[in-house]
Amino acid sequence: MTRGGRRKDRDGPERRCIVTGQSQPARGLIRFVVGPDGTIVPDVAQKLPGRGIWVSSDRAALEQAVRRNAFARAARQAVTVPEGLVDLVEQLLRARVLELLALGRKSGQAVAGYEKCRDLALRGEMAVLIQAHDGSERGKTKLRPPEGPDSHIGCLSAQELGFAFARDHVIHAALRAGGLAQAVVEEAARLAGLRKEIGGYATGEDKTDA
Repeated sequence: MTRGGRRKDRDGPERRCIVTGQSQPARGLIRFVVGPDGTIVPDVAQKLPGRGIWVSSDRAALEQAVRRNAFARAARQAVTVPEGLVDLVEQLLRARVLELLALGRKSGQAVAGYEKCRDLALRGEMAVLIQAHDGSERGKTKLRPPEGPDSHIGCLSAQELGFAFARDHVIHAALRAGGLAQAVVEEAARLAGLRKEIGGYATGEDKTDA
């Protein structure tokens, strides 16, 4: 994932966004289906049965899909769009990222705290650096992500990271290489699209990492 929160395109199944009309890898979009009662249902795991309706993982695109009745046109039927759909999608993506990080913590693939992240980096074992967007600019510059794309995540708050690591708050976290790291990067990239106002190194209140 790039510092701005957008991942670079990679090979994979492509789907067309009903708002932009552009095709891109499915991992960069949100899938929706029409429920039995005609309600639009977000399928962030992309596993629910039914014909998929795809929208770019971008807050502006999702808001346009709601405002312009794009779901009904794509479904070719009358549909009900739940109130607060965009915020619901953000919440679901947030839950997926935090769940993956919690799994990483339990398996030893994810660590938290400045010292542990620094040690991982010094050993050349850090694949992805995760830093809270509301941590201090000065504190975050003490650690740098590995070279290359998809190596930094900055769309989560200190409280959210703390939840994943069973702490009050966390400023610095890191992932070792592996399949879980890639999954976290992909889900965090989609979440970042819903949080575009949050930068990878946003300035925030100075805090001491747990």
